[in-house]
Amino acid sequence: MQIWSWPRDRKAIAAHFAAVDETPRAIEAAVEAIIEDVRRDGDAALARYGRKFDKVDLKPGQFEVPRAALAAAWAAAPARLRRTLQTAKRRIEQFHRRQRLAGWTVEEPGFGRIEQRVLPLERVGVYVPAGEAPLVSTVLMDVIPARVAGVDEICLFTPPRRDGQPDGGILAAAHLAGVDRVFRLGSAWAVAAAAFGTETVPRVDKVVGPGNAYVTTAKQRLFGRIDIESTAGVSEVLILADATARLEHIAADLLAQAEHSGDNPCGVILIGGDRKRAEALRRELARRLGRLERGEMAARSIARHGYIILVKTAEEAIELANRKAPEHLEIIARGARRMARQVRHAGAIFVGPWTPEPLGDYLAGPNHTLPTGGTARFFSPLSVWSFYRTSHTIEATREGLAKLADDIILLAEAEGLTAHAETIRARFEPGPEAGGKRGGKRAAPTAGKRGAAGGKRAAKRADS
Repeated sequence: MQIWSWPRDRKAIAAHFAAVDETPRAIEAAVEAIIEDVRRDGDAALARYGRKFDKVDLKPGQFEVPRAALAAAWAAAPARLRRTLQTAKRRIEQFHRRQRLAGWTVEEPGFGRIEQRVLPLERVGVYVPAGEAPLVSTVLMDVIPARVAGVDEICLFTPPRRDGQPDGGILAAAHLAGVDRVFRLGSAWAVAAAAFGTETVPRVDKVVGPGNAYVTTAKQRLFGRIDIESTAGVSEVLILADATARLEHIAADLLAQAEHSGDNPCGVILIGGDRKRAEALRRELARRLGRLERGEMAARSIARHGYIILVKTAEEAIELANRKAPEHLEIIARGARRMARQVRHAGAIFVGPWTPEPLGDYLAGPNHTLPTGGTARFFSPLSVWSFYRTSHTIEATREGLAKLADDIILLAEAEGLTAHAETIRARFEPGPEAGGKRGGKRAAPTAGKRGAAGGKRAAKRADS
């Protein structure tokens, strides 16, 4: 685990923050081949990839999980787990209901009517990993906002176990969250099936949810055919801590992120610049690693991507946090709330010693599907807004169009788009098929006639 001092090690810190994990070319090539196979062969390709990688022989008619299986999984779940999932559902719904948007309409005297409509997406896909850590909580986090937004149909994609069945906890959570359809399909071929649609899998408008490099690469490649919430990478945490923060809390919180995959960035900025405190933190991390079931993965994350930065002031810590734009930012320091208000770039901020990141993962209520890898500078957490699209309606009166006609013609001809100008003039030409007699309160538009001729001459010269 690296220990750096700011600003002495400015270059090393900047290089670490700027580093982006490039997707290996082999993965990119494999995903491109998978996408093309699914686009061409549909269900047959899905069956082939299931046999090859999941070691499960599923026929196309077996990809979808019967709805009765969801209810059975819920009934079979331990009572305490059901109560906890219900608590999580209630808190997540309470938070996300506050994000609902409404459209608006303006009646403008002398012009007409303009409107912005807010519309939910028709069908979305939620991807839920189920490898070494089946993300039961992600079902609630990603499905509930879509349901609150009013999405018509929610399809969940999750890979099957070796027995051909999805994880029971994922199915139970899907039942509680109100998922419409569940498909036992994983990896890049699940994303491709959702993007193109197959004989048995419906095409969706958007795919959300975390996944491995194959899932993420497929989402990136298919963006434009479908929408995605972000280019999600590995989970990460940055902790800003002063002398009031207990080292055992810092170490435990770092390891909570480090255990995800073995490649998780996890760092702490120690305010006060105490080198001895940094060394003591490294010893505490080593002591705690031996207690973890996933200690090997956590140790790899700490060794490869762990860092401690020593700074003098809280202001320096905030500056570095904004440069890093972490997925999760914990602040365990005096004036933590004030410091949080100064942070511009973070997926989610956890304020104070009693707000460890797993609280946000499971039960706080705000969404845990967050931008990673510095993309919090421009991406936002998954929300109800992620499942809306907007549309505009314009309805002008004759008087309203006439007021703006000359300016429209002028702008159209400035761009050389004379047919745009003519469609305005046509509205005010005499004759029953062209909008009635000339006249009324306003004369027909006249601006731009000379410009139109000039535009035609320029076009003729360009063609000659």
